[in-house]
Amino acid sequence: MAAEIVNPRSDSSTDQEGAEPLDSFDPAFALHRGGKMAVQATVPVRDKDDLSLAYTPGVARVCTAIAEQPDLVNDYTWKSSVVAVVTDGTAVLGLGDIGPQASLPVMEGKAILFKQFGGVDAVPIALDCTGVDEIVETVVRLAPSFGGVNLEDISAPRCFEIEKQLQERLDIPVFHDDQHGTAVVTLAALRNAARLSGREIGQLRAVISGAGAAGVAIAKMLVEAGIGDVAVADRKGVVSADREDLTSVKRELAGFTNKAGITGSLEDALAGADVFIGVSGGTVAEEAVASMAEGAFVFAMANPNPEVHPDVAHKYAAVVATGRSDFPNQINNVLAFPGIFAGALQVRATRITEGMKIAAAEALAAVVGDDLAADYVIPSPFDERVAPAVTAAVAAAARAEGVARR
Repeated sequence: MAAEIVNPRSDSSTDQEGAEPLDSFDPAFALHRGGKMAVQATVPVRDKDDLSLAYTPGVARVCTAIAEQPDLVNDYTWKSSVVAVVTDGTAVLGLGDIGPQASLPVMEGKAILFKQFGGVDAVPIALDCTGVDEIVETVVRLAPSFGGVNLEDISAPRCFEIEKQLQERLDIPVFHDDQHGTAVVTLAALRNAARLSGREIGQLRAVISGAGAAGVAIAKMLVEAGIGDVAVADRKGVVSADREDLTSVKRELAGFTNKAGITGSLEDALAGADVFIGVSGGTVAEEAVASMAEGAFVFAMANPNPEVHPDVAHKYAAVVATGRSDFPNQINNVLAFPGIFAGALQVRATRITEGMKIAAAEALAAVVGDDLAADYVIPSPFDERVAPAVTAAVAAAARAEGVARR
């Protein structure tokens, strides 16, 4: 018999009148009962002296000092070490638009990953609104309580405009992890794959399947890192300047990608390509994978079903990565966002720059070091070297780029 899972906030009541608790059938429900988070004090309140310091009258002296010198809020509250994890529930994992309440288990999970892997406190905030202006105004009004904002599971193309407006209006880091976290880890893995094959990134031509949040961010970061060329394909084919059906985001994308002027389908673009990066779902035909250049890299990151199954990819590719934990080379955002925020908060950065993201990718790639192999181009999320390396690199880059306040 399996051991009983005990949660101090659980009770013996049924989930619905007359029905067995879902905990009885599924351990995921048992783990989630009562939520995955709690607030814990960092100071004792044991007697009246403690109470008079933690609350009134002692707290009034701290409040007055902050009113007179606003920057003291970072020293005498938790503001400088806490992140808001903000969603509207419109693009949750592979579940789509399930709404703010149903998104909360994921946002709680994100928050505990911040703490577990980066030592950063995070608060889930699920918003019951989906308009760009509504979300922006709400987050701006919440911002005084936080040192940074992590946008999560907000559908494209709204996520681009929301992030842009918040970055313009706030003086704290705003980071859309679905975009930039994925891009950082992808670039780190690609750098090591290139190193393993004796090539530079500038010698590679990449094809990205998916022109949503992750696909656009990966394309931007690869261009910033000096990729030889990159083409992005959506459901209608390669994003190119001659298409008349492009959104404003895709028109911008067409302006800095696809220097070769490739048109047609994803499969057309893959012929002779060095790198495939999948962030769209769907399935890529084996024949298209076989048409790629010798020694190609296949990063098929859709979950739970990669665009190219690793068994197929290994027939033709020198390096294979997925988004799954049961295959080698998992492209997992948890390798990036805890350290990126930890580094930004450490120096009280006003924003997260492209240089800081590139530095995070380089630091992440460097963790692999001399252990580099075809099945080890990216470290495990449980490698204890990851977060400190990324944190230090991001903090240094923030200072170098002039966005650090200490």
